[in-house]
Amino acid sequence: MNRKQKSPRESTVSMTELVLPNDTNTLNNLMGGRLMHWMDIVSAIACQKHSNNTVVTASVDNISFRTPIQLGDVVTLRARVTRAFNSSMEVRIDVDKENIPAGQKVISHSAYFTFVAVDRHFKPVEVPEVVPETDEEKALYDGAMRRRQLRLILAGRMKPSEASELKSLFDEKMKDH
Repeated sequence: MNRKQKSPRESTVSMTELVLPNDTNTLNNLMGGRLMHWMDIVSAIACQKHSNNTVVTASVDNISFRTPIQLGDVVTLRARVTRAFNSSMEVRIDVDKENIPAGQKVISHSAYFTFVAVDRHFKPVEVPEVVPETDEEKALYDGAMRRRQLRLILAGRMKPSEASELKSLFDEKMKDH
């Protein structure tokens, strides 16, 4: 049976939030946990759009807090599914912060989350394949298998020797030296 296919464009979601006093720490910066909460919401919606199912968070990759987001900033989060496996989906989230009065907008964060689509009994269900269309989507799609294998190794669910995508990456690096 062939799986249904969807483009990343079909799962794209954008969410905008205003940083209010209740969202900040004592330095008037957005709390990291609040940003992760927003990232989890926007990425879950993208995965629901892709799979047409309920989804649960399976993993969160490293989130680097590069630029502080301050009280009064407008935060825009964009998410899209980059690749789907059997029942799991990798989603990329990009975050911009904007100080509207100052006319300043910067990309502040990005991360990858993984979700699993489940039925009403919480059993994993098959999801549509991702068919990338643009060069950027193709690059994200190609890198997704390496990121997946690294996640599985770090979770103790895959042996490093089984990570074909990572092994080839290191083999190429070793040839250069």
